[in-house]
Amino acid sequence: MKIALINENSQAAKNSMIEAALREVVEPMGHEVLNFGMFSADDEAQLTYVQVGILTAILINSKAVDYVVTGCGTGEGAMLACNSFPNVLCGHVVDPSDGYMFAQINDGNAIAMPFAKGFGWGAELNLKYTFEKLFGSESGNGYPPERVVPEQRNKKILDEVKKVTHQDMLTILKNLDQDLLKGAVSGKAFKELFFPNCQCPEIKAYIESILA
Repeated sequence: MKIALINENSQAAKNSMIEAALREVVEPMGHEVLNFGMFSADDEAQLTYVQVGILTAILINSKAVDYVVTGCGTGEGAMLACNSFPNVLCGHVVDPSDGYMFAQINDGNAIAMPFAKGFGWGAELNLKYTFEKLFGSESGNGYPPERVVPEQRNKKILDEVKKVTHQDMLTILKNLDQDLLKGAVSGKAFKELFFPNCQCPEIKAYIESILA
């Protein structure tokens, strides 16, 4: 599985800590980490949490990655932005039990974490333990065991509802504020990591036209 890490501008300084914890946990499991930044608060390409949502949607819908780890100060804004888009199911994950239950009950493909609120002593341990519970076993198995059948049924219902309530990703990209979109995809790391991994020619071509 390819796992993207994306940080917005307010918490960019913590990118290296989050990346280190993520790599330590998931690489021995056979997963690959792609760090899309921001890498520091003074990066040339500045990302808001709204643009984090745009990038998450582009990466998921183009199948450039399978999963996105992101967040903001509280994690709430990044979660709302991500869930604004089709085919993205993003959970607000604070601790290991959140990670485990989101994976098993909701079977999503993105998480938004609080990287400021409550992010104090022992934060790197919380990151590692959360990633272990999130990625350490096959997702969608249900929790608790007696709720497996209705939870799996509800997940399928939600997937079908999102198909009705969202437009396709290419239409969304064309209708977004194009300056906002260009700002989201202009970062060096995005260009280096997105184009080799993108599996949707239509989305790839449109992003190329934005950057031309």
